[in-house]
Amino acid sequence: MAQTLAQKILQKHTDDAIVRDGQIVNCRLDMVLANDITGPLAINAFRAMGAEKVFDKDKIALVMDHFTPQKDIASANQVLVSRKFAKEQNITHYYEGGSAGVEHTLLPEQGIVAPGDLVIGADSHTCTYGGICAFATGMGSTDIAAGMALGENWFKVPGTIRVNFTGTPDKNLRAKDLILLLIGKIGVDGALYKALEFGGPVIDALPVEGRLTMANMAIEAGGKAGLFACDEKTIAYCHAHNRPDVNTPLAADPGCEYEQVVTIDVTGQEPVVACPHIPSNVRNVSEVGDVTIQQVVIGSCTNGRFSDMQDAASILRGRKVHKDVRCIILPSTPAVWRKCLSEGLMEIFADAGCIIGPCTCGPCLGGHTGILGDGERCISTTNRNFRGRMGSLESEVYLASPLTAAASAVAGHIIGPDAL
Repeated sequence: MAQTLAQKILQKHTDDAIVRDGQIVNCRLDMVLANDITGPLAINAFRAMGAEKVFDKDKIALVMDHFTPQKDIASANQVLVSRKFAKEQNITHYYEGGSAGVEHTLLPEQGIVAPGDLVIGADSHTCTYGGICAFATGMGSTDIAAGMALGENWFKVPGTIRVNFTGTPDKNLRAKDLILLLIGKIGVDGALYKALEFGGPVIDALPVEGRLTMANMAIEAGGKAGLFACDEKTIAYCHAHNRPDVNTPLAADPGCEYEQVVTIDVTGQEPVVACPHIPSNVRNVSEVGDVTIQQVVIGSCTNGRFSDMQDAASILRGRKVHKDVRCIILPSTPAVWRKCLSEGLMEIFADAGCIIGPCTCGPCLGGHTGILGDGERCISTTNRNFRGRMGSLESEVYLASPLTAAASAVAGHIIGPDAL
């Protein structure tokens, strides 16, 4: 049977023969992930089920990234629970304080996940790792507890939607624009419990950091996973990030059966913006209208990597953030932060009047370091713009690439990079 990428990766991890979509299979896990919000819930469930030892101390990751540094007593106590558990279980991959970064940037960067891996995480954006050809998906904390104890979990083999991007992209079109175009086309439930498998000439040319951005937002289309083939770019990325053992390409079999094929020609396509209050409310940036903003956020597990910082700096260099706007820059890991410093990006951000913060999820979930007040608007490189996501129920969040977000920060209202 010719297999899709999702089927091939799951097949590597189960003794059952995968013969159809919808089949229930029990699979061995390569990595189990939780953070400072979801980790304590999983730890409590782990203890409640009577488990005493994790299945493999090297295959658990606990990343304190959502409230870092901790903003109040409750968030400090959440970290305390996770820290105690990590010490008790001698967990290898525990990240807190200056070693911590946004989990979905940190794990690929550290080489903790690799092509062909099967990863579950107590965070919906665990699907990010599909950008390097891992089948990665979010689960509830109880499922994560079972994974920590047993090293396995059950999966329903998802059907696959193949998404091909073709044409010649505009110089300002980025991965964020591509995934928003798809979500705008199929809707937030268009890939419900499906694997999105990305391909086509535009994807072949896309850097791995851009692929991670797109895989990250597969969940915003309802996807179980977002997957990219492991090609020469993937292998080179892994070699540069502590995985010299990765040398074998991995892709879907020729002739495999897809539930649906979606083709998007990006020739002539300008950057886009997802308008409130749903990621599928996508418009060309020139069609958004005169929308004044009070805040810009550039960071998160979607767009907090070094290439994103470079894009933002390319716009902000020699310019000033509008006097009525607070522009918050959050490099997503310490390595990204240091590279921004060594490459002179921090000076560009500071000279432009930006607020440079720690490596945290922070405002993305309305946690801290950038909460919106009543009636305020923000354009953000994050992944969700639901009502109240970043603060007040009366606020609005618009989603865009770092280029568009930075240009808007300068203008004081939403514009595309060409408008400067």
